[in-house]
Amino acid sequence: MTMISVPDVPAIELGEQEKAPGRPNRARTIGAVMVGAALVTFVNVTAAIYLYRGVNDLRAIEARLDQLGQFEQRIGARIDTVNNGFQSRFETLDRQLQASFGHINGNIARLEQGQPAAAEAEMPRAPEPSAFSGTTVAEASAVENPAEQDSDGSPTFKRKVSPPGPNPSYQRIQQADGKVYYKKIN
Repeated sequence: MTMISVPDVPAIELGEQEKAPGRPNRARTIGAVMVGAALVTFVNVTAAIYLYRGVNDLRAIEARLDQLGQFEQRIGARIDTVNNGFQSRFETLDRQLQASFGHINGNIARLEQGQPAAAEAEMPRAPEPSAFSGTTVAEASAVENPAEQDSDGSPTFKRKVSPPGPNPSYQRIQQADGKVYYKKIN
């Protein structure tokens, strides 16, 4: 191949052709792409670290919420136990109160008819707190009524009269879960 060279025109080399004024250098382009890739990689790694920490924090919070749910169930069970105990005591006291009212009403009816009230129909008095502190109900009743004891000293108990019926000013409502509520009737 023949080459024509003109002495007045400068020769163009291939290396200089790449450095033409409108085109960027390949090395600079590759460097810029590598810096951009490194920056994107750094951002991705940072995001992955924060995401990993967030997931671990979320797992820890879920574990604590599970423990809180179990704690709530235990507290609920204890409250139900206490509630049932109080309801049982209130029912017992209500029956005793209703029996006392029935006994009083029976005595009043006998007195209205002119019949004397029975000697055993006398209402027992409430014991004084200082005299009976630390004693059981059986001991207190034995001290109060010494004539009503067996030969061995143990107290005898009378059968209680069934209550005349529920108090008409309150309505007893028992729900399906066993809880009992009283509603005042106007």
